[in-house]
Amino acid sequence: MTLQRPSFTMGIEEEYMLVDSQTRNLVTDPDPAMFDKCRELLGERVTHELLRSQIEISTKPCSSLSELGHDLRRLRRAVIDTAREYGMLVIASSTHPFAQWWEQQVVSDERYQVLTGDMQAVAHRLVTNGMHVHVGIEDPEMRIDLMGQVTYFMAHLMALSTSSPFWGGKDTGLKSYRLNVFHTLPRTGLPEVFESWSAYQRHVDVLIGAGIIEDATKIWWDIRPSARYPTLEMRVTDVCTKVEDALAIAAVYVCLLSMLFRLRTDNQKWRSYATFLLEQNVWRAQRYGSTGSLMDFGQRRLVPFSELVEEMIEMLIPDAEEMGCVDEVQHVRQIVMDGTSAERQLGSFRRALNRGATEQEALVQVVDMLAANTAANLA
Repeated sequence: MTLQRPSFTMGIEEEYMLVDSQTRNLVTDPDPAMFDKCRELLGERVTHELLRSQIEISTKPCSSLSELGHDLRRLRRAVIDTAREYGMLVIASSTHPFAQWWEQQVVSDERYQVLTGDMQAVAHRLVTNGMHVHVGIEDPEMRIDLMGQVTYFMAHLMALSTSSPFWGGKDTGLKSYRLNVFHTLPRTGLPEVFESWSAYQRHVDVLIGAGIIEDATKIWWDIRPSARYPTLEMRVTDVCTKVEDALAIAAVYVCLLSMLFRLRTDNQKWRSYATFLLEQNVWRAQRYGSTGSLMDFGQRRLVPFSELVEEMIEMLIPDAEEMGCVDEVQHVRQIVMDGTSAERQLGSFRRALNRGATEQEALVQVVDMLAANTAANLA
């Protein structure tokens, strides 16, 4: 039987932080009129997040990377311009360089009040932003099958996206501290491999039946079948400060799924490895970002990430050509050359210190760099 190719539509959700343009600290209680105006401009494409100092946008489902890029830039630009009218800057970064989690306020929405009531201090510490990429895969059996295979590449996507080296004013030594905070929640991390959609549903139903969760939206894996849409939602990545980096990662993700589908049409699958091995690579991506190395499980050795990126680009070119996103896929090479947001933040911080700035002054300069990079190339 011929397998029907999924639509591979794409959508991106990005979470941003709202920063006081004078202090560069998070705005713990922004003027509600700012959000109201964003809603007037963007409708349901903009929403609250857990904290009042956050705001989230979501693109429409798009059939091409060019369409996705146009919509993402439009949304970023509208939020940035509106925030500026209310004395705020917007930064696309997965942590703030020096904000303190205990100073933040939770929004009044019922779902977030329930979350914080359930998770207590663990939820209050979630002063983190992520980027989620949805890809349309209409057949649930194909969705669950491709999830089990593409999980191998979560470390690669993580390494390309890192934007959270600081926490509470300190250099954490990690390129992505966000996952360390987020993974204190239950039902996070990499998913297990499920043999079928019904097997996945049975596991979810156990939690629902026990009254632990209301529905599958409370499963926060690094990649999951969306509970709302016929999509496979990649959630492992930090939010990218530069819009072109976000689009490159989205392009790689959709092309990985296209490549894995091609294998399926030839009765092949990507090789499978134990989750604890895959998690080791995710940890290395968090720790070292794009400057480090990941494990080649078959060869039992570490391979520089720059080499893995070249191999991945070559492997994905046929799918990138078919989907019209060769430039976006090849842009990940530029990410490795220029450094991720985390690497740029650390570089800015160290340069400021070398010029005689105090640590706080250097962190403020990091915020300024983040705001400028978030707003760049949105025309």
